[in-house]
Amino acid sequence: MTLTTTQVDGAELLRLLATAPTGPERTRLRDEAVRAWLPLAQHLAHRYSGRGEPDDDLLQTAMEGLIKAIDRFDPHRGVEFAGFAIPTVLGEIRRHFRDRTWSIRVPRRMQELRMAITEAGNVLPQLLGRSATVADIAAHLATTEEEVLEGIEGARAYSARSLSTPVTEDGTTSLGDLLGAHDHDLELAELRIALGPAMAALDERERMILSLRFYGNLTQTEIADRIGVSQMHISRLIARALAKLRTALNAG
Repeated sequence: MTLTTTQVDGAELLRLLATAPTGPERTRLRDEAVRAWLPLAQHLAHRYSGRGEPDDDLLQTAMEGLIKAIDRFDPHRGVEFAGFAIPTVLGEIRRHFRDRTWSIRVPRRMQELRMAITEAGNVLPQLLGRSATVADIAAHLATTEEEVLEGIEGARAYSARSLSTPVTEDGTTSLGDLLGAHDHDLELAELRIALGPAMAALDERERMILSLRFYGNLTQTEIADRIGVSQMHISRLIARALAKLRTALNAG
C-alpha cells in the first residue's frame, strides 16, 4: 500500500526513502521529502535576506543544500534530520556568498576572514554591552589586530559601485565623470622643468637652431637658408645640440 503525504510526516518520509529501492517510488518519496522540509530551507534562506543577494537566489541555494542533506541523510544513525540538514544548508549559503557575490576576486582566506569578522561584529556587542573594537574582534577570533584590519580593508572588494551612479541631486554628473583620465602633458611636466636649465647649457646658435626646428617647425633646409650654412651642417649641429641636452637631462 502506498502512503500519501497526509499519512506521514517529514521524518517518516526520510525513513521510507532510506529503504526504498531505485525507481519511480523512490523519486516520488524524494520529491515529497523535499516539499515537506521546504519550510526549513525557506527559514534559513530568510536569515541571510537583505545582504545584497536576491531572495530567490538565496532560496535556490538553500534548496540545493536541502536536497544534498536529504540525499546524504541516514536515519539509522539516530540523528534528527534538522540537526543534520541545518549545517549543510547554511554551508551552502555561505559558500554562495563566498564564491559568487564578491565584485573583485580576493583570496579565500580573506573572504572567510571577512565573514568571521562580520559574525563577530554581530555577537560581541551583545556579550560586551558595547561596540566591539578591533582588539576585541582579534581576541574573539584568536588572530592579530593586523589581520582584522586587513580583513576589514579587504571587505571593500565585496561590492562595487557602477560608474553610472549619479553623484549630484539633478543626476547630471555620474561617478565616472569624476575619475581622472590619462594626461600626457602631466607626464611631460617634470621634463619641461628640467629642460630649461639644460637649454641654458647650449650656446646661442644651438638654442636658436633647436627653437627653429622644434618650435618653429622649420625644416633643416629652411633653417640652413636662414642662417646661411649647408643643410648637412645644420643636421650635425642639431645632432650635437640634442646630444648635449640628453647628457644634461640624464645627469640631472
